[in-house]
Amino acid sequence: MDKNSIVINLKIHRGTQEIGGSCIEVWTDTTQIVLDFGMPLVEKDGVEFDFRKYENLSDSELIQKGILPDIDGLYENFEKCIDGLIITHPHLDHYGLISFLSPKVKVHLGEAAHKIIELTNIFTPSQNEINNHQHYEKEKPFTIGDIKITPYWMDHSAFDAYALLLESNGKTLFYSGDFRGHGRKSKVFKWFTHNAPKNVDYLLMEGTQLGRKSKIEKSEEELELELVDKFKEPEKINLIYASGQNIDRLVSVFRACVRTDKIFVVDVYVATVLDALAKFTPTLPHPSKSFKNIKVIFSKWTSNRLAREKRESMLWKFKNYKITKEEISKNPSKFVLAVRPSMKYDLEHIPNIVGGNLIYSMWRGYEKKKGTKDFIDYLKSRNFTVNHIHSSGHADFQTLEKMVTAIAPKKLVPIHTFNSTDYKNIFNVPVKELKDGEILSW
Repeated sequence: MDKNSIVINLKIHRGTQEIGGSCIEVWTDTTQIVLDFGMPLVEKDGVEFDFRKYENLSDSELIQKGILPDIDGLYENFEKCIDGLIITHPHLDHYGLISFLSPKVKVHLGEAAHKIIELTNIFTPSQNEINNHQHYEKEKPFTIGDIKITPYWMDHSAFDAYALLLESNGKTLFYSGDFRGHGRKSKVFKWFTHNAPKNVDYLLMEGTQLGRKSKIEKSEEELELELVDKFKEPEKINLIYASGQNIDRLVSVFRACVRTDKIFVVDVYVATVLDALAKFTPTLPHPSKSFKNIKVIFSKWTSNRLAREKRESMLWKFKNYKITKEEISKNPSKFVLAVRPSMKYDLEHIPNIVGGNLIYSMWRGYEKKKGTKDFIDYLKSRNFTVNHIHSSGHADFQTLEKMVTAIAPKKLVPIHTFNSTDYKNIFNVPVKELKDGEILSW
């Protein structure tokens, strides 16, 4: 059969007009796959998405309301399942609806990403079990039906993130996933710009940062220097409020601690994440004899939860690296403590920590959430000074341009952005702007 008679079809179910909730369906005459299956971040009116409002609805009602994508074969009530789901990285806005997936559907993802999702299920209310899985590796192609997929490792705030090249009968599609070029894997993106696939028919590229066109994101090395300056301030304890899965940021904090002779204190959740990922990156700082200035605090909320769920072994694994509230209280300025709102009880029971630094290292929009705001206000009441030291997990304008230049696609398709109409005015390639649910065939 003439390859030109073979049609590839693409439908972006969510993401053409918003950031988060990514879900893309790709199919040929014989194969149907889905790329990402993410939880939305915002409602249609732009307010923050809260799944608790919908948790009592049936699958069909969730589809009707546009929460779940309307894809035949994705859920249990279909006789014929899709041929595979591919997850690009372990952020909930790219995998957070997997609990609705038919168990017959095979999930393809990175091994480290799978481990992060498993730990998220243990330490948070999120429950996204993946049992029918296949792990893929960077630059090692695999096939699903008549579609060949090649994963490209990407620099992103999520550990184990990938872009995907899809090929079928000589026709090609490249999906960027989420990426950046200013993280601790910046060399990975630089390598990509020299080894990107060429002659691609369509590039689906995220544009999270396009609303901030003039902003150049700080590198993790620059953030490390800012942290060093803060940690050098005398007689102050430093609290760092960052995602426990933002490994690049945790490494930056650790390195700044080494340079200022501080002890980096993490709770059992962060300790477990670092310990698990050290299997994939042996040089990753984690509680061990090799990294003597990392200690573990047994926070009440996490410890109680693990005990209730008969997971005490996860606690005892770090007993040799435990630090107590009393030890921190004796010399607070010696420590940098990773915190989150669930640790308020622990902070209340550490005397002598007033007037320190709270380093907020996440997206500023989260500060509006009640739990986050209350936690920050509590620390302000103890005379903590709030410092914003952060860099985005997404590509800035210059990095987006580098991807487009490296691939030089025949056409560019906006995704994962609130600024899709800006693509045609920014990038020097033809732009195909789609709407959610619109079918593109070639």
